[in-house]
Amino acid sequence: MVWIPGGEFSMGAAETMSMTPVGMQATTDSRPVHRVAVDGFWMDETEVTNAQFAAFVRQTKYVTVAERTPQAEDFPGVPRDKLVPGSVVFTAPAQRVALDNALQWWRYEPGVSWRTPLGRNSTIERRDDFPVVHIAYGDAVAYATWAGKRLPTEAEWEFAARGGLSGKLYPWGDDFVAGDTHLCNSHQGDFPHTDRGTDGFAGVGPVKKFAPNGYGLYDVAGNVWEWVSDWYRPDYYGRLAAGGIARNPQGPDSSYDPEEPGTPKRVHRGGSFLCTEQYCSRYMVGTRGKGDVGTGTNHLGFRLVRPAAASGDR
Repeated sequence: MVWIPGGEFSMGAAETMSMTPVGMQATTDSRPVHRVAVDGFWMDETEVTNAQFAAFVRQTKYVTVAERTPQAEDFPGVPRDKLVPGSVVFTAPAQRVALDNALQWWRYEPGVSWRTPLGRNSTIERRDDFPVVHIAYGDAVAYATWAGKRLPTEAEWEFAARGGLSGKLYPWGDDFVAGDTHLCNSHQGDFPHTDRGTDGFAGVGPVKKFAPNGYGLYDVAGNVWEWVSDWYRPDYYGRLAAGGIARNPQGPDSSYDPEEPGTPKRVHRGGSFLCTEQYCSRYMVGTRGKGDVGTGTNHLGFRLVRPAAASGDR
């Protein structure tokens, strides 16, 4: 873990010139920019890896959500023969498709879990240093409890991801690419059907393959999304902005997504290997994602924090 000193900062993303529904933009739920103060804390320098999660499972015999048979009461109307363990996997279409329907590149696949991240016949062999994926929110909390840590709040995550920089688009500054050097694992090519992998990875990559930010954190932009502890509400930043400086905000007390009002969601941060200016540029440090607490995917992981001890632990 690395020490994050805490402090006051401007949280969120300012309005950009491009305000199309997708692409290189700040989403409306990441505005207004507002002032926040957080106390110092320790944070994992990388996302939790397959090796680390495997150690947890060996010791506790924990079974992830993706490995459990879905309960009929949670999925009314779904035939019982369809209630099988599995998870959601990105599958590139064979040709160009319109970007108005994500179901063209996402599918629920039986037999998929953190052990088989790319399909039921895949494996994590020789992928110890890859971030663990297909982790539902409860799975991340279970690991955190075992490790004596917790998920970061959204405010803690963004303060840490900024690495001590103020008002920058990315954790390293305002330029997404430095000359010919890619600074994170994102999607290059024609989204969603072609990822050229010019950053070195077509798909998820190992941790620590790109330079860390100013606090020594790796992959806070791209590679895989990360769970944080806050419930998701699109109007939450407006509430915080109306109250002056928010000190150690813990997020709203309930979830609401107008696109799926009945689905409880938590915030995701950091973007993933699928982010691109053509569709989803959430590697921008002030932007947000969201996800059903009971669902993982092959581009979603997590990292943890630990508060400083009362004695001033550093």
